Amino acid sequence: MDIKDIDSRLSGFYNLTPDMRRKLAAQHASLSSEDLSGLTAQGSLSLEQADLMIENTIGLMAMPFGIAVYFRVNQRDVLVPMVIEEPSVVAGASFMAKLARKGGGFEASSTEPVMIGQIQLLDLPDLQAAENLLLEYKERILDQANRCDSTLQRLGGGARDLQIRRFPESPVGPMLIVHLLYDVRDAMGANSINTALESIAPDIEAITGGRVHLRILSNLADQRLARASCRIPVDTLAFNTYRGEQVRDGIIEAWAFAEVDSYRAATHNKGIMNGIDAVVLATGNDWRAVEAGAHAYAARSGRYSSLSRWWKEEDGSLAGSLELPLALGIIGGATRVNPAAKAALALLQVKTARELAEITAAVGLAQNLAALRALATEGIQRGHMSLHARQIAVAVGAPAQAAARIASQMVAEQNLTPERAQQLLESWKPSASENPKNNRQENNPSENSQTLEK
Repeated sequence: MDIKDIDSRLSGFYNLTPDMRRKLAAQHASLSSEDLSGLTAQGSLSLEQADLMIENTIGLMAMPFGIAVYFRVNQRDVLVPMVIEEPSVVAGASFMAKLARKGGGFEASSTEPVMIGQIQLLDLPDLQAAENLLLEYKERILDQANRCDSTLQRLGGGARDLQIRRFPESPVGPMLIVHLLYDVRDAMGANSINTALESIAPDIEAITGGRVHLRILSNLADQRLARASCRIPVDTLAFNTYRGEQVRDGIIEAWAFAEVDSYRAATHNKGIMNGIDAVVLATGNDWRAVEAGAHAYAARSGRYSSLSRWWKEEDGSLAGSLELPLALGIIGGATRVNPAAKAALALLQVKTARELAEITAAVGLAQNLAALRALATEGIQRGHMSLHARQIAVAVGAPAQAAARIASQMVAEQNLTPERAQQLLESWKPSASENPKNNRQENNPSENSQTLEK
């Protein structure tokens, strides 16, 4: 796939209809007609396809598929697909990406796509002796693991190392855990590594005389990390009556709360995952595995803490970074079954799983910045309120022309209830001057950057 030069600064994108947005995004990313159709209700996942994916299928459940704009990652503009039901997340990420562009955009990196497979070894009289034997025969075991997938080896992947962990006092007695480090290239890798574990289990039993019990990958993929960073010039942070220095310091102080307090860190990291999960879901990847790995990584010191860091640079700029495990794939699984996931990958124009992970980390950092900025200034609810009010209006049956007006009235009254929305809908009468275009102003990422963590 050739990478097309695009400009992610789609000014006024929020003002367009969904159909116009879809066509503009397709034009910018040079999507094929097949990819474009994957973004429509008619061309997305069929009931027949869904029935092949899980058991007892009876239907489909749709989720909003949006695009975050203004993102620039490693000197390349990208349009970021996000699937999420929560209001303000796409707008918040987009606006923070716009601010980050002032400092050059996001820089991102990743480690090799190495997953960890675990083998539980029981009934060993001497853990140290068993460990010594396994290390002595390590190359033989790795060779056996590599025989499982010759295609993966040809692509540069395969078994990388064997690591041993001893647990002399587990609840079921002495236990040895064998870690197989396995490079899965552009796949998420669960099937590949589980197959490799099955193939080496008999050898491990024969070498040690122990009993192999569980053979399963770990979702704490701490050998497969993605990192993102950004720098925001301090004057860029100023808005309304808030000085740039005030916003910067407030963001750092808000981050410090999450750094030291696990109760706050849980919500802080949930805000990061708002952005990450939305990209993971859009691309057909396993968001539950990503969530498990991220939160386990946040507790790797023995205390649950923030996944991100924010600090003041010497020139006064705000700087931030994020690091977490991201086991994502661009081949296999739902990424190639679901037409919408295929379209999302085409939109991103990524060639490797590592590149997908790097962009996803950048989105997580942007989302974190949006939440911290809101918390440190006007409060998290202010910007979210109009979006929440619109959802209530739509839920009681308000048409597009009425929803924004009803939402504005409820926000002004600070009465966000279905009962009030119903009353306003009953009294609403469309006028000749009603302009649907103006009803989308609350989606403007350049004017509404507030975003929920909760």
